[in-house]
Amino acid sequence: MSKMGKAAAVVSGGILLSRILGFVRTSIIASLLGVGHEADIYHAAFFIPDLLFYLMAAGFLSITFIPILSKRIAEKDERAAWAAFAAILRVVAPLMVVITLASMVWTEPLLRFAFDKLYSLFSGAAAGSLVGPELVRLTRIVLPAQFFFMVGSLFMGVQYTQGRFALPALAPIVYNASIIVGGLVGLVINAERAATPEGFLWGALAGAVLGNFALQGYGARRSGLRWVRPTAGDTAVREYAVLALPLMLGQSIAVLDEQFVRIFGQQVEGGIGGLGYARALNMLPVGLVAQAAGIASYPTLARLAAEKKLGEMRAVLNQTLMTAVFIGGFAAAAVGAVAVPAVRVAFQRGSFESADTVLTASFLVLYALSIPFWAGHQLLSRGFYAQRRMWVPVTVGTVTTVIAVFIYRQLGASMGVAGIAAASSASIAIYSILLGAVWLREGENSAALLRSVVRSLGLSAVVMWVGSQVVGSFVALQDQGVGQSLVALTVGGLTALALFVGLAWLFKFPELRRLLGPKAATPAAGEGSDSA
Repeated sequence: MSKMGKAAAVVSGGILLSRILGFVRTSIIASLLGVGHEADIYHAAFFIPDLLFYLMAAGFLSITFIPILSKRIAEKDERAAWAAFAAILRVVAPLMVVITLASMVWTEPLLRFAFDKLYSLFSGAAAGSLVGPELVRLTRIVLPAQFFFMVGSLFMGVQYTQGRFALPALAPIVYNASIIVGGLVGLVINAERAATPEGFLWGALAGAVLGNFALQGYGARRSGLRWVRPTAGDTAVREYAVLALPLMLGQSIAVLDEQFVRIFGQQVEGGIGGLGYARALNMLPVGLVAQAAGIASYPTLARLAAEKKLGEMRAVLNQTLMTAVFIGGFAAAAVGAVAVPAVRVAFQRGSFESADTVLTASFLVLYALSIPFWAGHQLLSRGFYAQRRMWVPVTVGTVTTVIAVFIYRQLGASMGVAGIAAASSASIAIYSILLGAVWLREGENSAALLRSVVRSLGLSAVVMWVGSQVVGSFVALQDQGVGQSLVALTVGGLTALALFVGLAWLFKFPELRRLLGPKAATPAAGEGSDSA
């Protein structure tokens, strides 16, 4: 197995465990909070913290930081790499502290601006009663976590450049486990033995400290990180600013999508919660396919770009993209086919009732359409990031975000809360398509890449429709037992798998042959152009 393949296996394994634990976390939250006001408040409490994380480009620190380190390590100057780490940390850590404190002081006005004024402006409807003392207090609990996420991202960047992926893969696992423990502890110590969002949010703060900060600091130290005082002429901060500033100023739909769901989902009580549960379930395959491919491939892409091997870098990304979209197409088909039994098995217990299953499953079907486009976004954006061309995905993402506001408003008005899920998938699709158009225009073998993506999406649409018909033939919308739902889930999943693989084999998809191994991947006559 190649070095990148081993990295992808480690990352995928970590993401799989994290997503499974995240599924358990969401299932517990759904059973305790249901789909209603408490669930809405829980999801809304992350609005300002997550937005702060995005606006400070904390989610992009590894992306902006890895090229800076990679350049110095490629030049065999490890001391300069650690000096660059110190220089950047000395700027971003105090800045994050100041902004976090300011956000804690002005929490209520910020929440009212987002959930009242922005909602009314973009939806044309009057805001509800979501913002109040409870939401303000809960938001302030989780706000400090962003500092630990930011510094932890730098620690992860150090490990990635050294080819170490294990401890970074543990970060979301510790985070999810901490949320679960926090919620259960909160339930036990609550005098009324009633579930509230507060315990889960304290758990989120603890998870950020333990998994993203303490554990990653240890991992960075093991990777060779040392504190080296930067010299007066060190250019790391300037390089970081050039790379990060576009990401700070031009947040794309890919990172604002969840915020849009929280703002626009409040049109009915339980809308934010129901959309949140469906989105969380959909992000399981997104993480396994798109996120894993993006994280594992990026260090290799950054190294090749730093070594000026742009042709090789494009070839690596193109082949990875073909495979990721192909697998993402299967995931979309499977999730869309088994949405009802999947939601029923995942969430329907406790406060989560049958009507909530039907509602959440309708959202999940619409979200599933986005999975292959998430794969495109994760890989294409990293192709530009590796070349330090941050303005390309940022500009495309900003344009898409403007379009997305219109889409959210129109679909929300015409389809209700389901329109929010549809708008989310449509927006991610537009972003990925526009970014892909730029990538295809600049490189060779564009036709091969385009054909691969189109046939994978076409196959996905056919399998999703057939699979949903098979599942729908014996899955009633009314209550069913867990056993019946598991049978429906299994049959639907196996049907989707058999159809997808069978049709891909019948029509000789090179993507399938590459997945089956070198021998099976030998191109047939006339197909060499698709092996980019």
